[in-house]
Amino acid sequence: MNTHTHRPPDRGAQTREAHRVTLIGAVVDLAVGLLKLVTGMLVGSAALIADGIHSFSDLVTDAFVLAATHFGRQAPDSDHPYGHGRIETLATLWLGSVLIFVAGGIAWASLTRLMAGEPIPAPGGWAIAVAVGSLLAKEWIYRYTLAVAKRVRSRLLEANAWHSRSDALSTGVVLIGLVAAQFGAGWVDAVAAIIVGVMVGQVGWRLLWESGRELIDTALPESDQGKMKVIAEAVPGVDSVHDLRTRSVGSHVVLDLHIVVPPRLTVSEAHEIGNAVSRKLRNAYPELADVTFHIDPEDDSEQIEHSLRPGLPLRQDVEGMLETAWQGCSAWQNRVALDLHYLAEQIDVSVYVHELPPQQSLEDAARELRGASRGLAWVGRLRVWQGPGKG
Repeated sequence: MNTHTHRPPDRGAQTREAHRVTLIGAVVDLAVGLLKLVTGMLVGSAALIADGIHSFSDLVTDAFVLAATHFGRQAPDSDHPYGHGRIETLATLWLGSVLIFVAGGIAWASLTRLMAGEPIPAPGGWAIAVAVGSLLAKEWIYRYTLAVAKRVRSRLLEANAWHSRSDALSTGVVLIGLVAAQFGAGWVDAVAAIIVGVMVGQVGWRLLWESGRELIDTALPESDQGKMKVIAEAVPGVDSVHDLRTRSVGSHVVLDLHIVVPPRLTVSEAHEIGNAVSRKLRNAYPELADVTFHIDPEDDSEQIEHSLRPGLPLRQDVEGMLETAWQGCSAWQNRVALDLHYLAEQIDVSVYVHELPPQQSLEDAARELRGASRGLAWVGRLRVWQGPGKG
């Protein structure tokens, strides 16, 4: 089993970029939130006040995102060998919870006001202008944050971008309510505030769902797993791939897979084939932070896990049993090397000899050994070679 951990060299630069876009977003959230809240209070618009509260909730999440991206993107250490990406996941979970809480408060307050039938005055052109300006500002910060999130591969930053987009969308709904109130349909303002609450709640639920799936180690989509399998099996020397497993850790992905290679390759050659598979996969999926591959000499995907089987004797015991069975055989007495291959629940044995008696051929020596092995059920294919051996 081999594990290769990839530590991106630009981790610090990515963190700084994430911090920068989050700080810019916080400034926008503060300005927009104050404008909407103050204007909403002055004109008596519940929808605009609710939208302002939504913008202020972004400030809280911005601060949390700053902390989470700082600690979540630190390099792996002895206590966290897979990195600190789960910090971002927990932050996303918290962000979704906050959004649902805010959504419930907005919707309840607006529904209460609607049921009470409170009169809603016309907001005026100033309130409508504030809503338009806020919508444009939040849409811009959404696009900016989303671009950075994709560049640095941060799900938390992407979630924060969608938080900004939810604010832009909710402001659009508020704008409709303000225009309607301006023309006498004041009740539309309260309905718009309720719709804002529902929209915010949907975003919060989506974040909770996605981060929850990550915490229970949900695999990548089957399409991605299929592509990974195709890439791995295209590497020369790979017969097949099975038991390919993936999971997300923050913005990174962890991959385990079994690679089947020809059974009589040397350990070093098989290992280098695994390294080649790892490199190909990383080139295709830069988000892969950790690749663990297991080299198999045969496809055992449909079989019981090897560690749960009785097992076969290891070299030390094999040599002892062969010594007992073959001590009278000339090939064994003249051996210079012994190769063992564990295949199909048996051990294929290759005996390398320096020389044999003149009257005995390699085939005769193999037959002699086979005859002396009748009590050894684990002995599979048996061959005798003349030469220095592979060891």
